[in-house]
Amino acid sequence: MNPQEIYKSRLMGVDDAVKLLKSGDRLILGHAIGEPTTFTKRMAELGPELGLKGIEVNHEVYMGGGEYMQPEMEGIFRNNSMFVGGPARTAIKEKRADFTPGFFHEYPKMIREGYLHPDVFAAQCTPPDKFGYVNLGVSCDYALAAIEVADTVIMEVNDQMPTTYGSTFVHVSEIDAFFESSHPLIELQPPKIGEIEKKIGKYIADLIPDGACIQLGIGALPDAILSFLGDKKDLGVHTEMISDGTIPLIESGVINGKRKQTFNGKITSAFFMGTKKFYDFIDRNPAIQMMPVDYTNDPDIIAQNDNVIAVNSCIQVDLMGQVCSEAIGERQISGIGGQLDFVRGANRSKGGKAIIAMASTTKDGKTSKIVPFLDHGAPVTTDRCDVNYIVTEYGVAELKGKTLRERARRLINIAHPDFRPDLIKEWERRFNMEWEA
Repeated sequence: MNPQEIYKSRLMGVDDAVKLLKSGDRLILGHAIGEPTTFTKRMAELGPELGLKGIEVNHEVYMGGGEYMQPEMEGIFRNNSMFVGGPARTAIKEKRADFTPGFFHEYPKMIREGYLHPDVFAAQCTPPDKFGYVNLGVSCDYALAAIEVADTVIMEVNDQMPTTYGSTFVHVSEIDAFFESSHPLIELQPPKIGEIEKKIGKYIADLIPDGACIQLGIGALPDAILSFLGDKKDLGVHTEMISDGTIPLIESGVINGKRKQTFNGKITSAFFMGTKKFYDFIDRNPAIQMMPVDYTNDPDIIAQNDNVIAVNSCIQVDLMGQVCSEAIGERQISGIGGQLDFVRGANRSKGGKAIIAMASTTKDGKTSKIVPFLDHGAPVTTDRCDVNYIVTEYGVAELKGKTLRERARRLINIAHPDFRPDLIKEWERRFNMEWEA
């Protein structure tokens, strides 16, 4: 059969696609915006009727409505997140779901080597082209590994998915089932940038030299940093994801990748999240090079670029420099994602800088994020040996190569003034010295 005939022979309705699930299966979903939302919604509706039981649903970032995570779905579906967000937080808190820790760059390996073997993989893609290739669009991170080894591969063919270049093309012969849909992709609107984000953004922008290769995430702080980079020259991007905030810098030529050692002149990323404007911008954009996450997030690959500036956020930093970015005490609220991947990659890069950025307090101003000890049960996301720069709205603390005593002093100096007296008392107790301003 030719590709068009293969596609037609495997095309079905969404209900028939859901019926390919069997009790006890592990279903891995496409990542973030690549999630097959028509499929996940329908499987929650049909699950009880089909008598399904004990299906584990695994993924990284989840962006859908969470229909299958609701209390009435218990016993039919059980969520197992590699990165917690949205409805998964509630399900995990209520002991109806699980969290599996792991480095983002190792997720494809975990899939291929059977630690998380997918009985079924389901994701979104574009309609097939004339050569018989569908395109994974906004998310290729672990999809290729899952397609390679899954017993059954299901694709939601959405004609509103952009086409991206790189490791995003899959031949129809590798897919077991297709169903068609047409709906806008989930959008993330640009956040409001506050004064604290502006102050932190300016500090970080001052640490970024011309020709740097940057890694930023999504949110008010990354957008604030980007807003201060307009006078930089020849910036490159090697990251796990980017969003709308990069568009002005790409269009102005500030981001051009001319000094990158890998994929020179290209923006390298594993997935995208943003607005329709952003999805239209990346559609068939030759500046974009999508690569699997075991490439983009491999610290050794990251370090092949010079002057890598990696910026990540966190929840707490203790006075030794240990960073927690994924939990509030024992409560898991996100995951390690690519933080440590890029911290280590930046640290190995010639001229690289790994930066952890945060507001000095919680949103209500009642709790310091710089603390004597991490909260009970909180995991260490980035350990003290990996930490380089910590930045708050009160300044920059460079910790690498510093003693515990000096680390603590530098962190106290960028803590919120309201909390410095108690932190100083702890410093004096711990180091048996009198604080001198």
